Amino acid sequence: NQIQEFKEAFTMMDANRDGFIDVADLVEIHNSLGKSPSDDECKKMLSECPGQLNFTAFLTLFGEKLHGTDPESTMRSAFEMFDKEGNGSLAEEYVRDLLKNVGDQFTDAEMKQVWKEAPISGGKFDYNKFVTLVKRGPEEDA
Repeated sequence: NQIQEFKEAFTMMDANRDGFIDVADLVEIHNSLGKSPSDDECKKMLSECPGQLNFTAFLTLFGEKLHGTDPESTMRSAFEMFDKEGNGSLAEEYVRDLLKNVGDQFTDAEMKQVWKEAPISGGKFDYNKFVTLVKRGPEEDA
């Protein structure tokens, strides 16, 4: 699925495996491709992210930029397949279990990153808010 592909891309770019993509990571990935960007060029790339570039921010940035991503309705439909009650949320532990044990499994560090900004309340993962976060970025508090 699209999120898993983003996770794999993020992991490849996070060369030092600290959970964030920084200037050193960008230089390393460019060097591996035969390019030699300056630190200033890499800093400019990172300036598109309002803060540190963790996995959630990476999802947001690339979700906005890539036209080939799944539309919101497709992402919601994927979550709805697991939502037997049809209430727009899934049990937090169920989602954790899926991400850690199905397909390309998330590591504990990746789970911690995703969960840091995941819309969870009362043990329920709100997948509608999550899809909005991935596709449109964080909602601004009014």
